[in-house]
Amino acid sequence: MADSNGKRDHFIGVDLGGTKILAGVFTPQLKCLGKVKMSTKPERGPEGVLERVTRCVQEAVDECDLTFDNIKAVGIGAPGAVDPEEGRIIFAPNLKWEDVPLKRVLEKQLGLPVFAENDCNACALGVYETELDPKPRSMVGIFLGTGIGGGIVLDGKPYSGFNRTAGEIGHMILEVNGPKCGCGNKGCFEALASRTALFRKIQTAVKDGQKTVLTDMLGPDLTDMKSGDLRKALRRGDKFVEKVIEEAAEYTGIAVANVINLLNPEVIVLGGGVMDQLADEMMSIIIETARDYALTGTIKGIEIIASKLGDDAGITGAAVLAKRESK
Repeated sequence: MADSNGKRDHFIGVDLGGTKILAGVFTPQLKCLGKVKMSTKPERGPEGVLERVTRCVQEAVDECDLTFDNIKAVGIGAPGAVDPEEGRIIFAPNLKWEDVPLKRVLEKQLGLPVFAENDCNACALGVYETELDPKPRSMVGIFLGTGIGGGIVLDGKPYSGFNRTAGEIGHMILEVNGPKCGCGNKGCFEALASRTALFRKIQTAVKDGQKTVLTDMLGPDLTDMKSGDLRKALRRGDKFVEKVIEEAAEYTGIAVANVINLLNPEVIVLGGGVMDQLADEMMSIIIETARDYALTGTIKGIEIIASKLGDDAGITGAAVLAKRESK
């Protein structure tokens, strides 16, 4: 467990989300020693949430029988538009935050150097650093979870764009008159293929009389439905769930083709909770659809793969950030 050499050579990675905070302690080789999860409680406002982040970090360090004397730096992936230079959140709609000096507050509370990045950029960095070998020059990560986010790595560094908002892949519009998205637009990728979108589609169809084994499993209201339940329904031969998953995979394939046509990265990695549970069912459809929609010749040699990091992509990437920035 703990390293008794007393060196400051471990790193903390924090994944700050709208519902949960996850903090992990990493060795210099980026092996995760232990992690702690807490609810975010965004209703307490930035001050309350950042106190919880501090507590989560303290508990994770304690869990690994280490002290802050063993920690060199902390990295944090936060939702929304993040200014990595200043380490502040410009705007995070899920948390209802504007202009929050994340770095300054946490450095004061923890007494350690803190580095911040957008959560999806952090996830992409985690995948890039620990799963892709040899390192490609460019990679795009697409993460399908409650929403859909993207992270871009160019020349080995996260690319955040002019206004620090690059990579909003979930808000590419794939159906001009499609379902309404949380952002206010219609037909965003996120409104068509995120976990929220899949669940909404299933629940609406069930209300309209659609039969599915999910109601046998979870009751008529489908409360507490999880991505894993969809996999179970597929295993039980549920044709309706199969069609819903297939459509989501096709939309994802179209999004992948758009990314290929626009950026032409060496590797596209798909991750997030939905992919964790359904990669086996979705990947072949995603790749096939991407081939159909990408311009002739543009997809040649590009790797399209599923991440194996799962829920740990965010904390791993945040630890990579801490390690890179604190040299």
